Amino acid sequence: MAFWNRRRSIDAMIAGHEGERLKATLSWPHLLALGVGAIVGTGILTLIGVGAGLAGPAVLVSFGLAGLVCLCAALAYAELSTMMPAAGSAYAYSYAVLGELAAWVIGWSLILEYSLVVSAVAVGWSGYAVGFLSGLGIDVPLALAAGPHAGGIVNLPAVAIIGVVTGLLLLGTRESATLNAVLVVIKIAALVAFVALALPHFEQAHFTPFMPNGFGAPFVQTGVMAAAAIIFFAFYGFDAISTAAEETKKPERDLAIGIVGSMLICTVLYMVVAAVAIGARPVADFADSPEPLALILRQIGQGGWAQVIAAAAVIALPTVLLAFLFGQSRIFLGMARDGLLPRRLAKVSSRGVPAVVTVFTAVIVAILAGLLPLDELASLANAGTLAAFCAVGVCLAVLRLREPGRKRMFKAPLWPLVSVVAVVGCIVFFLSLKTVTQVGFLVWNALGLVVYFGWSMWHSRLGQDLEA
Repeated sequence: MAFWNRRRSIDAMIAGHEGERLKATLSWPHLLALGVGAIVGTGILTLIGVGAGLAGPAVLVSFGLAGLVCLCAALAYAELSTMMPAAGSAYAYSYAVLGELAAWVIGWSLILEYSLVVSAVAVGWSGYAVGFLSGLGIDVPLALAAGPHAGGIVNLPAVAIIGVVTGLLLLGTRESATLNAVLVVIKIAALVAFVALALPHFEQAHFTPFMPNGFGAPFVQTGVMAAAAIIFFAFYGFDAISTAAEETKKPERDLAIGIVGSMLICTVLYMVVAAVAIGARPVADFADSPEPLALILRQIGQGGWAQVIAAAAVIALPTVLLAFLFGQSRIFLGMARDGLLPRRLAKVSSRGVPAVVTVFTAVIVAILAGLLPLDELASLANAGTLAAFCAVGVCLAVLRLREPGRKRMFKAPLWPLVSVVAVVGCIVFFLSLKTVTQVGFLVWNALGLVVYFGWSMWHSRLGQDLEA
């Protein structure tokens, strides 16, 4: 079997790594909270304004389209993760279904996605934290509050919050998941409070004209499709659940509940929040705001509640860091186990967590968050997500055709349609991204291929097993 086409056996994947397996401590409530914690972040707090500026009130349609594509991807993830409950997510599925080269590209893309998401969120949290401390009379020096690009030396709060979340993950998966669940409740309560406060100010006239910039199409930077391509990124995060497959007590049941359940909860929540926001104030009033929900509350005379909701969001924002840092370390773990990254990264601690790879991941994202400007780079994370979702849609179809008789604990309904919507939707969204993002993604993967052909291909555990 050629190097690019060699595949891992699904049965061997499930049975393998017995001496290195992670401790199974999670149940479906933990997974549901992990997914909601990853999905509901800065996206819902900021992208409503950006999307409304592109699509007008028809941003509701954009939310629906983005949610549909993500739901199909979630169904595919649910089926594959219950069949292959091992750390690695889309990387592991691609290795078993599409071959090593495709798996490397997806794994490399996931490294891009998770690293930049964690770093960008840490930088965003730092901005809120510095402002909050300033309000208390504590001024953080610019040298310690921003990277060199902004006249500082290092963004210390961003590095610090990554350190705190890393320490929590090292304590144990169950402990970190329990705290995550508490913070998720706070975050959901903040959005519910917004809906309750803004709903009395709802005016149907704000929905006219409904679609001022048209539906749009690929390569068009305005309209419903352009907004959907951006809003899509407020949904992803449920894929982090699949990286916890090996640490789930009953993966055959709990993974599907966590993945599909978190997507359904967030889709409904997003649609309701978006509809209430538009009904409360005209789109033009908050389209350009970095904090549209807080701005809407201030405009309707609820300035005190605006501060409370902003504070709740800041308190709960580390749930996004926790979920993606958790997922990133598990992706690294899967690739290290397979020899595509140094195998010493796959060591599991006495507490049942991959301590070495968790610290390694934290160091990388802390450097990025502390020193680099991530405003434009963060969009590259979205391209990596699209690649992973597209691969999972392909894997679903290929495995259904190749091994129709294999036992499936969860079956995606209407799988041909689910696969097509996930793949085509991701391709269309990718084509709707800015050209600089598309080029950056291709450059990143070109670098990845250099690493693969120069080192990983020769150290692949599967390749060595085949040669033996």
